[in-house]
Amino acid sequence: MIWIDYAIIGIIGLSALISLIRGFISEALSLAVWVLAFWVAWTFFRELSVQLDLFLFTVPSVRLGAAFAILFIATLMLGALINFLVGQLVEKTGLSGTDRLIGIFFGAARGAVLIAILVLLAGLTPFPNDPWWKESHLIVYFQELAIWLKELLPADIGEKFNFA
Repeated sequence: MIWIDYAIIGIIGLSALISLIRGFISEALSLAVWVLAFWVAWTFFRELSVQLDLFLFTVPSVRLGAAFAILFIATLMLGALINFLVGQLVEKTGLSGTDRLIGIFFGAARGAVLIAILVLLAGLTPFPNDPWWKESHLIVYFQELAIWLKELLPADIGEKFNFA
C-alpha cells in the first residue's frame, strides 16, 4: 500500500468516526436538509428576489444571489432545529447506541461515495496516468465506481473523463 491508499482509508475512517459521534439519524437528516436547502433555494429564489426589490436590493444579480442565500440559510437553520429536536428524541428513547452503531456504516458509505466522486473528478486530470495511481491497491475499486458514475452523466460530459 502507498500513501494514496492510506489517504483513502483515512477519509473513509474519518467519515465513519464523525457518523459514530453524531449518529445515523443526525447524519441522514443533515444530508437530507442540505439537499432540501439547495432545492428550496433553487426553486424559489426568483420569487423571493422580486420581493427583495421592494426593500433593499436594486441590482438584479445581487437580488438573485441574496434571495438564494436567504432561502438556503433559512432552510439549513430550520433543518438544524429539527435535527436537534429529533436528536433529543433519540437520546430520550435510549436508542443512541444503536443510532451511533448504524452511523458508522452510514459514515463509511458516505466516505466511499466521496472517494468515488473524487476519483471521477480526477479523471479530468492526468492523475490516472501517474505511477502512484497505477500502484494503488484501493483506487482500482473506486475507479470502477467512478466509471459507473460516469455512465450516468450525459455522453458529451462523460467523454471528458479519462481513466485509460
